Amino acid sequence: MRSNWFPILLFFIITIIIIQKIFDSTPHPEKNISLLDNSCWTGAGKYQISIDSTGKLILYGRNLIENTAYYLGPKGTVARISNGMNCQNCHLEAGTKPWGNNYGAVASTYPKFRERSGMIESIEKRVNDCFERSLNGKSLDSLSNEMRAIVAYIQWLGKNIPKNQKPKGTGIVDINFLQRAADPEKGKIVFQQVCEKCHGKNGEGQLNPEGYGYTYPPLWGDHSFNIGAGLYRLSRFAGYVKNNMPDPTNYHNPQLTDEQAWDVAAFVNSQPRPAKDLNKDWPTVKAKPFDYPFGPYADNFSEAQHKYGPFIPIKSFKIN
Repeated sequence: MRSNWFPILLFFIITIIIIQKIFDSTPHPEKNISLLDNSCWTGAGKYQISIDSTGKLILYGRNLIENTAYYLGPKGTVARISNGMNCQNCHLEAGTKPWGNNYGAVASTYPKFRERSGMIESIEKRVNDCFERSLNGKSLDSLSNEMRAIVAYIQWLGKNIPKNQKPKGTGIVDINFLQRAADPEKGKIVFQQVCEKCHGKNGEGQLNPEGYGYTYPPLWGDHSFNIGAGLYRLSRFAGYVKNNMPDPTNYHNPQLTDEQAWDVAAFVNSQPRPAKDLNKDWPTVKAKPFDYPFGPYADNFSEAQHKYGPFIPIKSFKIN
């Protein structure tokens, strides 16, 4: 009896094993969705750049992003048109870090219309905005080798992104609003505990050993970004801090709460910094972002509330 049943039993066991292997190797929609929900765009590294003539230009563009001050800072070897900060002080890891104000969606979305200028902007225009605002400097000649290299690098990073698509993880994350206004005094405590060791007691940053740029950038003062920079909007600074500071924090393991991020952003952006003529910004007043800190506005909320919040009432306000 045992010998008669054994082949049948063995057949069923083998069949079950085969079916299980087939099931395990078949994609499960719920697993794929989970992976997509938890993954973010990350830019390619410099060792993935080709070694041909095109790659040489792209690599120069990356070097300009990483070491802007060396080439274009106050002691620049090519020109002297910026404040000593590097592009990657704001666009982390040469613009490749998830939620690190990266360049992932630039090539796919530009040229595009921007409400701030009221016109269609090219990548070159967007780059020069950073030079004039975040680097508090002068614009690059759009035909210069340096501009060609920066644009080539940005386009290379985004070459696999479909047109008009913005992958998860690009730019800066939108963090939850507070029920109250962001508090610079509470933010000062966060700054002293977390940020001061790198950025200095007075937000002055730390110069690199060679003295031509910053290892840790200044957060306010004459050598920091001016009032026209994107990070002067509180939501942009708070979102940037949330997933990136203190370095090398990332979105998998943030060190600050949302509340701390908003408050430290309020503290930093309450400090003095270079001015800029903003008269041509936001020609359509009702298009101004909820946290744009300069009037006039299409609502009745004050400049202080537009700068520090609470933002929920502003976002809820309907502009006709």
